[in-house]
Amino acid sequence: MSARRARGPLQRVRRRSRELRERVEALREECAAPGPGQRKVLSLRCMQLKKLVEENTNALRDLKKADEPAPVGNYNQRKEEEEKLLLKLSQQLQKLVLALDQDHTTKKSSVDKHHQKGPQSEDENEEEDESEDEESSEEKDSEEAEDDDDEDKLLDDPNVKECVAVGNFDAQQEGDLTFTKGEILFIHDKKADGWWVAENSRGERGLVPRTYLAVHKEDDESPEQSEEQVEVVDETADGTEIKKRTGSHWSALRRAIRENDTVEVLTTIGAVPAGFRLSTLFQLLEEGNQFRASHFLQPELTPSQLAFKDLVWDAEKDTISPRPTRVSLIVTLCGCKMIPLPGVSIQVLSRHVRFCLFDGNRVLSNIHTVRATWQPKNPQTWGFSPKVTGILPSLLDGDCFVRSNSLAADIGLLFELGITYIRNSTGERGELSCGWAFLKLFTSNGMPVPAKMYELPLNGGTPCERGVEVDPSISRRGSGVLHQFMALKKQPVLLLKLRSLSMQSKDILYFLPETLIGSMCYSHLLLFYRQILGDALLKDRASLQSTDLICNPILATFPQLVDQPDLMDALRSAWADRERTLKRSEKRDVEFLKSLFVLVYHDSVFPLLHSTLLPPYKWAEEESEALRWKVIADFLKKSREHDGALQYLLAAENTHTAFDISELAYDFLGEARDDSSV
Repeated sequence: MSARRARGPLQRVRRRSRELRERVEALREECAAPGPGQRKVLSLRCMQLKKLVEENTNALRDLKKADEPAPVGNYNQRKEEEEKLLLKLSQQLQKLVLALDQDHTTKKSSVDKHHQKGPQSEDENEEEDESEDEESSEEKDSEEAEDDDDEDKLLDDPNVKECVAVGNFDAQQEGDLTFTKGEILFIHDKKADGWWVAENSRGERGLVPRTYLAVHKEDDESPEQSEEQVEVVDETADGTEIKKRTGSHWSALRRAIRENDTVEVLTTIGAVPAGFRLSTLFQLLEEGNQFRASHFLQPELTPSQLAFKDLVWDAEKDTISPRPTRVSLIVTLCGCKMIPLPGVSIQVLSRHVRFCLFDGNRVLSNIHTVRATWQPKNPQTWGFSPKVTGILPSLLDGDCFVRSNSLAADIGLLFELGITYIRNSTGERGELSCGWAFLKLFTSNGMPVPAKMYELPLNGGTPCERGVEVDPSISRRGSGVLHQFMALKKQPVLLLKLRSLSMQSKDILYFLPETLIGSMCYSHLLLFYRQILGDALLKDRASLQSTDLICNPILATFPQLVDQPDLMDALRSAWADRERTLKRSEKRDVEFLKSLFVLVYHDSVFPLLHSTLLPPYKWAEEESEALRWKVIADFLKKSREHDGALQYLLAAENTHTAFDISELAYDFLGEARDDSSV
């Protein structure tokens, strides 16, 4: 049910005038036959009511058209009519006061009475005639007011969808719908602020002011009445300047965005193609940590919750056991072609691909994001893994590993191409899906699909929709075999390659959690974390039944790192610098490498996690990303120069957040995943 729209200042004054008129009519009836001793009381009530009428008149005169929340047709004419009505009420009350005072005065001599009898009779007759005229006029005004109220109620009825425009309206800004008088509009949404979502006969949608609409009736009106009504309204609509809207109009648009009307509005103004939707995977990421890598990095408990399902100790090798899975492969994102361009009304902050394991009903893994690059000369083509100086940022790395032990027959990879945008006119941020594709990982016979290059056509809508094109305008531009061939060439596609694991990759990935998607560039860091986790949970605990907190900063904070790509890159950089100084014998010593990794971790990212100089991680905010990387780069430089982070930590200019026990203590029962979590 739509909320009742807020009244404008003029409408509130008019409503107050109707209330005063009703009170005046009731008082006149009492004055017609006053009881003994009531004349003085009635006279006093008339004076009080007259004062209220004057106050409402002053309020009416102070009104300005700019105060209205939405354009009002016939504003000046309505204001003049209201002032005439109030003036009439004031005159009626003044006559009542004079009549009551005249009857209340002391009677004079009979001669004077006889002399005044004739004129007084004439005056009374005149007053009666005037009273009859006023009563008939008031009854007419009352009927018109009641008709207006009924018309307003009918217009606000959510079931009434067809309206007729009573005046011309030109779009004031982006998102408005231009219309002419007499045009029939279909109302899709009646917003509380008086700006409604309407559609014309040509299928164009936009926002229109309620005050320019009337209920469309099939009954034929008399030509004179219809012409008169349209003429007056059109004169005001075309002849007076419409106030520029403030935030009220865009507040309705923000409510529409929260009600998932974003794409409809953006499509209406031509900002995005019809096949774009709100990003499904982004919404899942925003719900919490359930679909983040930090969640799947934690050890998984067996159904009995007495042991770890994916973390088993190998006593012979004195380390955790490798665990092959049903799905273990590498996905290389190669590029995207013919991706539709958004309109100039929105600014794209990020182009990216999000993907996860999917069985047609549920998301079975974390959602991994790879940011795309593009060239201004060819913005419809996206690329991945660009050549850069130094290490490649993990966010741009198109080589990703995929692991899963799910037995679902229809398991596959769900890819969603997306953009993060900001609207130029309102500053609103959002995330849209530019299309999605699904690649099954097993054939109908249960065999893995071959490792090769795949060209996946993109679908529009959401993964729950079928038969939706990303840009329907491509297929509507013609017919025939040649057109179909050309349209096929213009359809958006995602290019990727499936690769089987090498022996070197198996030595790393088989030690990772059974369900996880991540970047290959930091897979060796995940291996260190898993080995340290295995030592703490399966080797170093005094008793496997012990549930005490484990003092280990890496186990307590590393999952936070995985969800912040720039900090993972800082750890990669610091480890790469230290690894270059190692001897061959040291590189083969697993225990030495783990202890060295602990030192590197403490000298690089651990202090940054709690530094007040490092702003919180925010997705696709260029200023925040640049500031974070500057802080990270400065810290790594000083850490290298002073052979550690101790001097940086003790410096007075570097402040850190207040100490919390969670920085050191690892609660594996609180962090561990249940077997039913996916």
